[in-house]
Amino acid sequence: MEAELMRIGVSIPDALLNQFDEIIKKRDSSSRSEAIRDALISYITYYEWMEDIKGRRVGTIAVIYDHKKSGLSNAIINVQHHYSHLIKYSVHMYLDTDDCFELIVLDGSGQEITDLAGSIISLKGVKFSKLTTVDPNKKI
Repeated sequence: MEAELMRIGVSIPDALLNQFDEIIKKRDSSSRSEAIRDALISYITYYEWMEDIKGRRVGTIAVIYDHKKSGLSNAIINVQHHYSHLIKYSVHMYLDTDDCFELIVLDGSGQEITDLAGSIISLKGVKFSKLTTVDPNKKI
């Protein structure tokens, strides 16, 4: 039995859609709809993975944000202070006149690490955030 398909409308900035269309061409995707479905599956899988992070973890959060966005730098600092018991190191780099890159190195409860990552990505003006964790006790 085939799944029912739903039509939706999405507002996307021209530049982002053009970039998406270029990737679709390069990857030989059959359609924009197929590529959007693939992106949604990837997004859902990532957040399901985040919800499954349990026990002690070590990891990083990479963040790119617009430091000119009013109050954003202070909001990021406040979040980091709230979770300071998890943060081992933080590196800050200026990318250009608008954007900053921050790499946060963490060690602690997987649940708290995902809460920290969620608090940062939800801030307006954060352009990119990627959480990576590993179980330090797991044999590789």
